[in-house]
Amino acid sequence: MWLSIVIAAIAPGISLLCYFYLKDKYEAEPISMVARLFIFGAILVFPLMVIQRALVLGFGENHFVFSFIYSAGIEECVKFLIIYFVIYKHVYFDEPYDGIIYAVAFSLGFATLENVIYALVDFSSFSHLLFRAFLPVSAHALFGVFMGYQLGKAKFNPAKERIYLRRALIIPLIFHGIFDFILLDFKASWLWIMLPLMLLLWYFGLKMLNNANERSPFRAVQREEKF
Repeated sequence: MWLSIVIAAIAPGISLLCYFYLKDKYEAEPISMVARLFIFGAILVFPLMVIQRALVLGFGENHFVFSFIYSAGIEECVKFLIIYFVIYKHVYFDEPYDGIIYAVAFSLGFATLENVIYALVDFSSFSHLLFRAFLPVSAHALFGVFMGYQLGKAKFNPAKERIYLRRALIIPLIFHGIFDFILLDFKASWLWIMLPLMLLLWYFGLKMLNNANERSPFRAVQREEKF
């Protein structure tokens, strides 16, 4: 029973990671590097949960503060710093889409272990796991897309690097905070607000995937090879 629960909790994150990995049309990243970012994300779940719990106990649980500072603020800042210092200047970061896949890998590592913990501690039904796959897990992946897209623009636009780096942190932080605030504060009507938000996130997320692929330097190389 418990093994089935763990597998069901892990499956959404792995499936989404495979989806975003396969969307890289021109130069797939080494699986070892993607796995490393996924593991980094998972490792940080427990220390961040401890920090968030300490902040709640010390300063109270105001929904707005929790959503935008304790949750989104801390998680997105840590994600940004790790991706920036571990991968941003790495030789493997050689096309705009790479920012997306590495940020998504980190996000899904975090979301997947978090999903396993919630499943083991508060399992009610497999439909509940499906709900978590649709909302928190996929939302974390999309926050990673938003961050990674801006990191890709920063990497290959030196003149505007600082602008895009700021956006890489601020944009996913805002959407992450909005997502958490809806879940915490709109108890009766959250679903009617969340569904349009998720559709909006997926719409812009998929556009970013296509735009990042279109800007790949390997796109022109492949065209030349065909001729």
